[in-house]
Amino acid sequence: MKRQWTAIIGISLLLALLLSACMGENEETDMNHQPVNQETNTNPPVNVEDEASELSSAYEVAAAHLQAPWSIDFDDDTIFISERDGAIVKVEDGEISREAVQLSIPVHQQGEGGFMGFVLDPDFAVTRQAYAYYTYMDNGTILNRIVALQYSGSEWNEVNPLLEQIPGSSVHNGGRLAIGPDGLLYATTGDARIEALSQDQASLAGKILRLNLDGSIPEENPFDDSYIYSWGHRNPQGLAWDSDRRLFSSEHGPSGNPGGHDEINLIEPGLNYGWPAIIGDDTKQGMVAPLYHTGSDTLAPSGMALTADNELLVAGLRGQKLVRFHSDMNGYEVLLENEGRLRDVKVYQGDIYVLTNNTDGRGQASDVDDRLIVLRSEGGRNE
Repeated sequence: MKRQWTAIIGISLLLALLLSACMGENEETDMNHQPVNQETNTNPPVNVEDEASELSSAYEVAAAHLQAPWSIDFDDDTIFISERDGAIVKVEDGEISREAVQLSIPVHQQGEGGFMGFVLDPDFAVTRQAYAYYTYMDNGTILNRIVALQYSGSEWNEVNPLLEQIPGSSVHNGGRLAIGPDGLLYATTGDARIEALSQDQASLAGKILRLNLDGSIPEENPFDDSYIYSWGHRNPQGLAWDSDRRLFSSEHGPSGNPGGHDEINLIEPGLNYGWPAIIGDDTKQGMVAPLYHTGSDTLAPSGMALTADNELLVAGLRGQKLVRFHSDMNGYEVLLENEGRLRDVKVYQGDIYVLTNNTDGRGQASDVDDRLIVLRSEGGRNE
């Protein structure tokens, strides 16, 4: 029997309401965006328990007053969250502290770019290392890089650049990092608003990449002397593995006309996922169609996770929903809505953790946004 979540709200609204609210342009647009607050190291710790009573009783709030958060990771009961202007927030014992990140090249926070993907080393308790994906500027060109960070207990310091010169832009930077069940580092990259790069195997844009943790190329990668694991992507922002070690990815579809066509893909090494040659149900020899797409409607999927029961969870930005896909991938149900844009989702010890993303210049932020929301499971540890 599937696990039942006490925190499910709005479940009766299902797809029809979601899709009617999400018609039109995708998450990624070429507009100018308002900057997020740059004062990342001046906020005192906040007791988030005092904030929770202002919000729905259907969930808990583990952190509030976040600034355009992007990624969640866990070290036992300590939670780390990346913020797009270049800080890492630690959530511990009901308080948050904003920690500085010292980098050899500054973060360039513009539009959708900035300090994005963040994941702890698999042996973080010993190594105290983590990995980050962020946007930078080099002689007037926007690029992305992946670095290793060392944690001192109150500050993060770059110790090793792993991969640089990843094409970037004010939009379509990808940015998700994840450690696979093989112990290797995976990264999603966007097409940097140059569609042809997704079909160019000489470019790192529009790809899912796989690296050794020291930044070298794994010998078992599908192409010789290449970081590329899969290609033909537009702007993938979610990575998750099921219990059979199968890799799934979420991807933003095209903006404008046609819009929508957001995707969930089952990723196999070396395969071409078709952007920009095919979208939706289109087919073309040598290219892979998605497991699921939204048609003309928009979810703008970002972070994704799989539960212990292999239920696929996806956070929607423009769609402003947390959804759970049916096992046959023919549709999904809504687990959380009415909280604005949602950037990331993780499952930890049976509970679902979700980041809102309302302070990035596109959402409508409340006076407690952004927040880390927790949906407790019936069998969870904190009932």
